[in-house]
Amino acid sequence: MAPELILASASARRTALLDQMGISHRCLPVDIDESALPAEKPADMVARLACEKAAEAWQRLSTTEKTSAVVLASDTLIEFDGESLGKPVDKSDSIAILSRLSGNTHRVLTAVHARNEQTQQSLIVTTQVEFAELSLTDIEQYWQSGEPADKAGSYAIQGRGGQFVKSVTGSVSSVIGLPMYETRVLLQQFGVTV
Repeated sequence: MAPELILASASARRTALLDQMGISHRCLPVDIDESALPAEKPADMVARLACEKAAEAWQRLSTTEKTSAVVLASDTLIEFDGESLGKPVDKSDSIAILSRLSGNTHRVLTAVHARNEQTQQSLIVTTQVEFAELSLTDIEQYWQSGEPADKAGSYAIQGRGGQFVKSVTGSVSSVIGLPMYETRVLLQQFGVTV
């Protein structure tokens, strides 16, 4: 019997990517503290958050569910100049983040963590994104769309924010929130297939 895949997320983007892959799953949203630890490096932070999301979802499963479940969790953050850029807290924070990214290249780190009763495994996919020069008017108009408010790095490559991206080196689906190829390979190791 194939295991049931449980996505530890309420993310419509991650759900859509799994659907696009043809992988059936159910969502189990989790709420964890996503604050950085003191002196925590971006790669360490994104890996820790994906692992904590999976652990939180796993704890909420019944003993019976655990016998046939695989929990999948993911976290994405932007790294710029060695610093983590998460979701903006407000308009002025969004302007500050997008102003920093303007005309520069940044890295998008997405961690994926899978676990079942026997084992758990993580991976991190790094993608480079080059941004065009943005004017303050560009940024303010983008903020008015509502899109940047809940996005890591204050933009969505799959939405209006895609117009600011000059180039991508690596996985575009990872920037959206779930690297499709790497996730497929990882899930196959847990017996989850299309």
